[in-house]
Amino acid sequence: MIFYHIDNTKFKFPYGFKKRCSDWINKTVIKENSQLGTINIIVTSDELLLEKNIEYLNHNFYTDIITFDYSSKDKIFGDLFISYDRVVENAKQYENVTIDELKRVIIHGILHLLGYKDQTPPEKAIMTQKENFYLKLF
Repeated sequence: MIFYHIDNTKFKFPYGFKKRCSDWINKTVIKENSQLGTINIIVTSDELLLEKNIEYLNHNFYTDIITFDYSSKDKIFGDLFISYDRVVENAKQYENVTIDELKRVIIHGILHLLGYKDQTPPEKAIMTQKENFYLKLF
């Protein structure tokens, strides 16, 4: 199950987005030979995500997503906290449509839940390749 939440931001999911996004995430998880547990996608503000970044990761900077992974051996479970403010800024910076940037951030978090990392240049390259592949399936 995938649940969508909005906290401390004026963002609203476009009509039909949640259903299409849930189907897309489920297809991604199946293609990665895993099973879907419960996922919470929480779209929030820079301020609230910064608080989480400081409290849980000891990072004092803005970020577009923080993924809390509760996955088991058989299923992925987790919370994706997304800063809508960062998504908007990233879309401007990369000359992308805001909703497409949101999809990129969501699939990035899902890939983390599936075990992909992005700490080293080779890991980042694989993550970006996977993001681009799955974005085409939306």
